[in-house]
Amino acid sequence: MSDNIYTFDNEEYKKSYRHTTSHILAQAVKRLYPKTKLAIGPAIADGFYYDFDTEEPFSSEMLESLEAEMRKIIKEKLPLERFELPRAEAIRFVEERGEPYKAELIRDLPEDAIISFYKQGEFTDLCAGPHVDNTSRIKANALKLTSVTGAYWRGNSDNKMLQRVYGTSFMSKEELDAYLERIEEAKRRDHRKLGRELDLFALFDEGPGFPFFFPKGMVIRNELERFWRELHHKCGYQEIKTPIILNEELWHRSGHWDHYKENMYFTKIDEGDYAVKPMNCPGGMLSYKRRMWSYKDLPMRVGELGLVHRHELSGALHGLMRVRAFTQDDAHIFMTDEQAESEILGVMTKIDSVYKMFGFNYHIELSTCPADFIGSDEMRHYSEGILKNVLDKNGKEYVLNPGDGAFYGPKIDFHLEDAIGRTWQCGTIQLDFQMPERFELEYTGADGLKHRPIMIHTVAYGSIERFIGILTEHFAGAFPLWLAPVQVIVMPITDRSRDYAEQVAQKLSDAGLRIETDLRSEKIGYKIREAQMQKIPYMLVLGDKEAESGAVTVRKRSGGDQGSMSLDDFIAAVKEEQASRSL
Repeated sequence: MSDNIYTFDNEEYKKSYRHTTSHILAQAVKRLYPKTKLAIGPAIADGFYYDFDTEEPFSSEMLESLEAEMRKIIKEKLPLERFELPRAEAIRFVEERGEPYKAELIRDLPEDAIISFYKQGEFTDLCAGPHVDNTSRIKANALKLTSVTGAYWRGNSDNKMLQRVYGTSFMSKEELDAYLERIEEAKRRDHRKLGRELDLFALFDEGPGFPFFFPKGMVIRNELERFWRELHHKCGYQEIKTPIILNEELWHRSGHWDHYKENMYFTKIDEGDYAVKPMNCPGGMLSYKRRMWSYKDLPMRVGELGLVHRHELSGALHGLMRVRAFTQDDAHIFMTDEQAESEILGVMTKIDSVYKMFGFNYHIELSTCPADFIGSDEMRHYSEGILKNVLDKNGKEYVLNPGDGAFYGPKIDFHLEDAIGRTWQCGTIQLDFQMPERFELEYTGADGLKHRPIMIHTVAYGSIERFIGILTEHFAGAFPLWLAPVQVIVMPITDRSRDYAEQVAQKLSDAGLRIETDLRSEKIGYKIREAQMQKIPYMLVLGDKEAESGAVTVRKRSGGDQGSMSLDDFIAAVKEEQASRSL
């Protein structure tokens, strides 16, 4: 390799760099804990991990020792040397070294696979590579082991639980420090922590993956749903509601049985087999099929805030970000071929307006049909071409994501960026010729004959629960006024102002604002600090002067003391801010 490609601007080099760091970690583990068995150690988005089978749990002190040993290995400037072995010899090679996980990996490789190893000093690991050429390429002061967690071998809960050590490495200490600061900021913004502190939502052991929302969390949820309904009504959508449980035959017809069965929940009713819906679209098909439609009725735009259930492995659950029950803001458009491009563009405009409301930037990915696509090759190319044409003709920049579409069609995905630079895939537009075919949907054309509509599946939030989790972290719990569970808190300085505080609170409540009062006999500084901890947008401080003049002294969550104004002027200003849904 020439020096000019030794940069993280080169994604392949970044991957090789971090993959090599994972091998250095494994070498350090084998030096300090020789009985440890090695599993796998890939590079990942922000670093690397390595899975180990060891009887002794890794502690934070042990991670520090491993880091120190890794730095020694880097200073030894060990070259990484690749070699290959025939299958039988490769299996014997790893078994002689007491590495059963490596032997299993080799046995699962195709017969004609090239079986390669990488050697650095006394350490050798089964690996396809690539790697950097020398351990000294890794910057000793720019690596960090960040955490340890449990991980089942090959992700299968029937297998042994291994210890997964996560780490990261960069090309400079400054880059590492900036990354670690982002991690700390992410911890401060963790929606699970803020959900508890602000009394918004929680998950309990009695229902893993099934979130509970409390009154303050329901305010946020209801405001998001209200915004969704307003926007979709303005865009010509009608709202429907479909059942949570439908019979098993429906899921065979839709294709979900063959492509999604392992993620579904099942039950029996009157000796019949039923499934709890993992998606809303089959119910939407039945809703359309209830009567015959004319071409004059198309495009038909319908939306549903539908509760779905999906079986996720317990190890994959993560607060509101990965749950087993969630509400999708599903919308379906039934249309003619000729209407497809304009309808897709309309959906893109709608999703753009949603993300602008919350201050998100985003990028677009075009995800083509997967290997298990249920249509013909001709339909694959035709449907992908429609989405590509819309993006190209309207000057939309996008990244191609091959094979990541739905089993029934390609899609356009929207990846939004939050306040600390993380991206989240939320919105999607999925083009579908297959469901209308499977459900034999029809409309009467201008020629008086029966025709098959095509359809779009789309969401903007994706999952309301997950979107609330994203918003909680994006705003660090300091929601804009229109989403804030409590918009104004009224705080008398002394008990003499208590009656006036109650009058002010009543007038605020009558104006439709969400308010609280803090009538405790505590110092006003203490009350203000607590209100700021609860991230309440406005605090009204009321003393003798305010009671006599009928005014209020206003403090903002982030701007401090705003001075005195009449109560009517304050209400008018806050109502205007609320109505505009300002950030």
